[in-house]
Amino acid sequence: MSTRQEFIRNFAIIAHIDHGKSTLADRIMEMTNTISEREAEDQLLDDLSVEKAHGVTVKSRTVRNYFIDERGDEYQYNLIDTPGHVDFNYEVSRSLSATDGVLLLVDATKGVQAQTVANYRLAKEANLVIIPIVNKIDTAAAEVDATIAQLEDLDDAFTPDNIIKISAKSGLHVDTVLTAIRDRIPAPKGDEHADLQALVFDSKFDPYKGIIVQARIVQGTLNSNDQVLFMANQIKSGIKEMGVFAPLMTPIKQLKAGDVGFIVTGIKDPEAVKVGDTITLAKQPVASALPGYQDVEPMVYAGLYPRGSEFKDLKIGIEKLALNDAAFQYEPEQSEALGMGFRGGFLGIFHLQIIRERLKEEFGLDVLTTMPNSTYRVTVKNEDEPIYVENPTQFPDYGQIMLVEEPYMLAKMTMPNEMLNDVMRLAEGRRGELVDLETIGAMLLVTYRMPISEIAYDFFNELKSVSHGFATLSTTFDQYQPSDLVRIDIAIDYAKIDALTFVVHRLKANRMGIEIVDKLKNLIPRKLQAMPVQAIVEGRAIARADVPPLRKAQASGTKVSKKQQQMRRQGVKKSDIELPQAVFDAILEMNSN
Repeated sequence: MSTRQEFIRNFAIIAHIDHGKSTLADRIMEMTNTISEREAEDQLLDDLSVEKAHGVTVKSRTVRNYFIDERGDEYQYNLIDTPGHVDFNYEVSRSLSATDGVLLLVDATKGVQAQTVANYRLAKEANLVIIPIVNKIDTAAAEVDATIAQLEDLDDAFTPDNIIKISAKSGLHVDTVLTAIRDRIPAPKGDEHADLQALVFDSKFDPYKGIIVQARIVQGTLNSNDQVLFMANQIKSGIKEMGVFAPLMTPIKQLKAGDVGFIVTGIKDPEAVKVGDTITLAKQPVASALPGYQDVEPMVYAGLYPRGSEFKDLKIGIEKLALNDAAFQYEPEQSEALGMGFRGGFLGIFHLQIIRERLKEEFGLDVLTTMPNSTYRVTVKNEDEPIYVENPTQFPDYGQIMLVEEPYMLAKMTMPNEMLNDVMRLAEGRRGELVDLETIGAMLLVTYRMPISEIAYDFFNELKSVSHGFATLSTTFDQYQPSDLVRIDIAIDYAKIDALTFVVHRLKANRMGIEIVDKLKNLIPRKLQAMPVQAIVEGRAIARADVPPLRKAQASGTKVSKKQQQMRRQGVKKSDIELPQAVFDAILEMNSN
């Protein structure tokens, strides 16, 4: 190992949402003189406005800090910030790929919580050094000893001697954290003279500079005048600029094995570079790419349509968002009711909400979001192969269906003994099947097999609620299983609205049909005549309510003729109703109950 690498530490901070991750990052930057008092502001690494609004980190950020220890040695601390919400586990795993160790942060007022354990497992699976830290020890509600006991239960290697107690807000004992990073986290390994291998762990699009990637140099050396090759798509590019975040973009001429930095490519095609790609030199490429990341599979799909803006503007915004959000997938689609738009794939409902807000904040786009759904596998008559349905409007007519299957996940939940009954009641209310129940120390690990659609709709938030934040959740795909699913079509004024179509389990269909038409009658813009709203399943109306007219008809001449009524009933008339977002939100709320 070179002397230079001995003074590099690449690390991340992992924690449950709102346990002080961004605050600790701020203190580390201040105490290493990375930022001046004039530059200091709360949540400095959270540069997206939606991150500050929700108090969560969505995009991981990298920043280089310089720490001078008591011996006068200067260390390079590359801090990679990570998200805390369950929908952004993929961001955590990407960040961890570029690190050699993590700080596991736990709030002393709340103890070990859901994402504490989930992120701990991710770090453990990645074989990273874990430094346990108890935060907020100076608050009145802090239960430091109880929190330390919970950490000891989590891992036998955690002892009162190696658990660091701090207050990130005041800076109390944060200097101990800086010393522990030096002493406990290993320096990176990698031959500076070998062929270049660099891992792309994040990227973003700049309208002037093109694609800017963040990369960890695994081996070799990269110079600012080199031409690089992105191995996934075999795309060559010169380097317009490269450097490090300190925390602002600071150009440098060279990055060596162990370094983490950014590369401005100048590539203007948002599809050209993939997160998890390997960068090598175009003139001397390595034989094989780094393992990279698994493709992220969306859990829910929803339509995104422009409202009050052009389709081409939405297309540009979505392309740029997808570049620095590896889990967001999309393809164009057209709706009779809403026109041209996109079908987006998301990790969960919160992920969908963040994408919607980012489109508004970053691109000024107000988008209309349709009812989210998961992917279904349907076997139809006279077809050898089953079809995969991501859009409810493509769900075959009931007369053609032989078998419907939906994806199931294995949901592993860890919790204290006393919360078992409430959690089991919640899981079984979401069509969960108990697979396994085992004891781990003072905790229980319960495994349920559940449909993705039931987990995606706010299941995690409900789990936090019934367990007071103590239960953990981790999910892995299991298999497709047969389900009795039906398509619910919503017809307004006898014209079916394709954007309001959704798929549910037959047992929920009647209740949801009745509730949804009852809500929609108050949300749909009124017209001069009364308009029926119907929920239709398998050709039969299971619920109906009327949208009242703007005013009562004063003369017989204003009544709808029998011919017009017949045309509407036959579906000849296309609906010209403009649907507000409140209509789609109402259906979304229905499915999360």
